[in-house]
Amino acid sequence: MAQRYDYLILTLERGRLPDFAKAARGVPGVIGLFQGQLGFASNEAVVLLRDAPDAIAALRAAPGVAGVSAEDLTPTVRPAGGKQLKRGGIYVHRWFVVDEGRTEDFVALSNKAWENFEGSYDTEIFGLFTAPPAQDGAGRLLLLTWYASHGVWEQSRDQTRDPAGLFVRRHALTRSTIGKSSVTLSLES
Repeated sequence: MAQRYDYLILTLERGRLPDFAKAARGVPGVIGLFQGQLGFASNEAVVLLRDAPDAIAALRAAPGVAGVSAEDLTPTVRPAGGKQLKRGGIYVHRWFVVDEGRTEDFVALSNKAWENFEGSYDTEIFGLFTAPPAQDGAGRLLLLTWYASHGVWEQSRDQTRDPAGLFVRRHALTRSTIGKSSVTLSLES
């Protein structure tokens, strides 16, 4: 059976990130705790859970939490079972909306493109997940990618290192995309 992931965006009361992070570290199933940098509100934190749907209630009740938005995610070709997040660097959380019925094509193109991408830049794809479809049936996906720095992310925008045009073909299936960067917070107490 495929592992279950939950992606939570938590709205926190002003100045409460340290209190929330301390509480989140003790919740079983938390594999990622992210502090937003670019694209996230200053009072948002993100938590990635693996096989721990009951943990959502504990996180909702954590100190300083004013609201929670949750997405049920299904892994595609990544992450492999038990994969852990890298420390240091940044994570880019990129959401895609793709044409209805083209999610499998999008995943296949992504998987093939990563072979050259990861070898060309100091980066690692953690996971590509599907989320419940949009109301009009469009596919929704989350790509979670580690980069050594924002500079590496910027260098990786150069698609000339994609000789087969795989990212261009994937873009043709994409209705919209948005990326936000974050750093990981330690899960150690």
